[in-house]
Amino acid sequence: MNKRIFAHVPFAQIREHLPFVMERRLSPEIYLSADALDAATPAQLAETARTLQGEGLSCTIHAPFMDLNPGSLERLLRDATMHRFRQVLDAAEILRPEVMVFHPGFDRWRYGEARGQWLELSVAAWQSVLQRTKDIGTAVAVENIFEEEPSTLQALFEAVEDESFGHCFDVGHWNLFKQVSMERWFEALGARIKEVHIHDNGGTKDDHAPPGEGAVDFGLFFQLMERYAPEAAYTIESHSKPHLERSLEVLRPYLA
Repeated sequence: MNKRIFAHVPFAQIREHLPFVMERRLSPEIYLSADALDAATPAQLAETARTLQGEGLSCTIHAPFMDLNPGSLERLLRDATMHRFRQVLDAAEILRPEVMVFHPGFDRWRYGEARGQWLELSVAAWQSVLQRTKDIGTAVAVENIFEEEPSTLQALFEAVEDESFGHCFDVGHWNLFKQVSMERWFEALGARIKEVHIHDNGGTKDDHAPPGEGAVDFGLFFQLMERYAPEAAYTIESHSKPHLERSLEVLRPYLA
């Protein structure tokens, strides 16, 4: 099977990192932070799109996330979140990504007693996003961050129930916060996976280490991916060139 392999590239360093990624015949997952969105011009985005098209490569987008929450109970925070989402959707109209990854903004310590309100507000936000992404032709994938088990994300996907609205399974985040097995997570959400983030850690810190340098069972991970989501995009979420090189070497048997 021909897997679609992507590598994490911050747009603020796109000129520095994109040639390194393209030399390895990877497509970029372009991270557009809030600052990057404020600084990026349509011409810069179009130049990146032309470069990728000329190399026969596609991209995904990682949306801004710091302090954002589409289901916030505070209206002003929801307004700020939707402002950033509109900005990244404008960028997506130029870059035409296969998938756009967003954070959900939920954690049980803040929203345990208000989960229903958070869910209702979130659904409205994602329906608004999907009105734009359908015209762009991109899928939306909501990533697990602090989720200890899959029920909150499962409720969100069932409430929105749209074919182009699915899950980004971050195996490193799962390893940090898990209260259920990887098999149980995939039983609940595996069929909804549009993209995965691949990195490793020892279970105490979000190290973004290369696979094999932490505690994640990647043999099991790839078995589950083949069973539940063989068409998903695979993103190696390394934060340095040496880590990306080591990740590619370790993952070669799985990603061939």
